[in-house]
Amino acid sequence: MKLDLHLMSSDLGRIAAQASAAEAAGFDGLWTAETGNDPFLPLVLAAEHTQRITLGTAIAVAFARSPMTVAYTAWDLARLSQGRFVLGLGSQVKGHIERRYNMPWQAPAARMREYIEALRAIFKSWREGGSGLSYQGRFYRFSLMTPFFTPPTHQWSDIPIYLAGLNPRITALAGELCQGFILHTFHSPRYLREVVMPNLEAGLARGGRRRGDIELVSGLFAITGDNEQERAAEREAVRRQIAFYASTRAYKPVLDLHGWGEVAIRLNQRAARGDWAGMASEISDEMVETFAISAPLDQIGQAIALRYGGLLDRISFYHWAPDPTPRWTRAVAALKSA
Repeated sequence: MKLDLHLMSSDLGRIAAQASAAEAAGFDGLWTAETGNDPFLPLVLAAEHTQRITLGTAIAVAFARSPMTVAYTAWDLARLSQGRFVLGLGSQVKGHIERRYNMPWQAPAARMREYIEALRAIFKSWREGGSGLSYQGRFYRFSLMTPFFTPPTHQWSDIPIYLAGLNPRITALAGELCQGFILHTFHSPRYLREVVMPNLEAGLARGGRRRGDIELVSGLFAITGDNEQERAAEREAVRRQIAFYASTRAYKPVLDLHGWGEVAIRLNQRAARGDWAGMASEISDEMVETFAISAPLDQIGQAIALRYGGLLDRISFYHWAPDPTPRWTRAVAALKSA
C-alpha cells in the first residue's frame, strides 16, 4: 500500500519546499485539491522540485472546465513531470456547479463518460500530430484541431485518468474506463466492501478489465500521535470533519448503511441554520471509530494494513499539515514496515 500526502497550502511560494520534503520523507505521491485554490498550479512547482514522486489532482472539478482546457494542462504537466502526472477528476455537486461555477448541471454520470472519452480523443489526436480530432457526443463535440494549436508530442501522452465519486454509477464508470478510482475520505471499510467494490467490479466486467487494472485511492481520517492527549485533540478535529461531510445529502448513503440516516437529516438541518459549531455533538464515539482509524503513530501502519489490506492501493491522511514534520518520516516507516 502506498502512502501519499495532500498539498493543501494556499501559498504557492511554499509548494517547492513541501514537495521536496515529502519526497525525501519517502511519500509515494502528492495530491492537490480544488478547494480554495487552483489544483494544477502547485503541481507545476512540485514537478520542478521532485524526481520520482507521483503528482496528481484529487480532484479537479471537471464540469467547471472544457475537456479541451483540461487536456492542454494535463498534457503539459505530463511532459514536465516526465510521466508522473495523474489527472484526477470529480463532478462536484449540483449546487456548486450551478451557483459557484455558473455552469450547467446535466446527467452527471453520462456527462462524465463523455468527458473522459473526449479527453482521450483529444490526446489521441495530439499523438497523431493534430489530425483526425472527431468526438461527437450529447454533451461534448470536438471536430477542429489544426497544427498551430497542437502541442508537441511527447512519450508520456497516455495520461492516467482517475475518477472520484461515491454513487454507484460513477463508481462503475471508473471501473469501466479509468486507471484509478478516488474514494471519498468519508467512508467505512464496510461501505467499501458492500457498496463500492460490487459497483466497481460491475464496471470492470463491463470494460473487460480486472481489479489489477485500477488503483483505489483514498484519504483516511487518522487519529494518531505519541500520547493520548495528542490523539484526543485529533479525535475532536476528526469528529468535526465527519459532521461536516455527513451534513451533505450526497453522503447520506454512507450513514444509511450503518443505520445512522436520521443523524444525516439532523446535521443537514443544523447546517441549514448555520449551526456549524453544534454539529459535532451529533457524532458519537462509535461513529468516529467507524469512519476513522485510530492508533499510536508508530503503530498506525499496522492498523491501516489490518483495516484496509486488499481493499485500498494508496492512502493519505486527510488532515495532515502540508509543512514538513518528523511524523512524516515516521508514518512512512510505520506503513512500509506493516
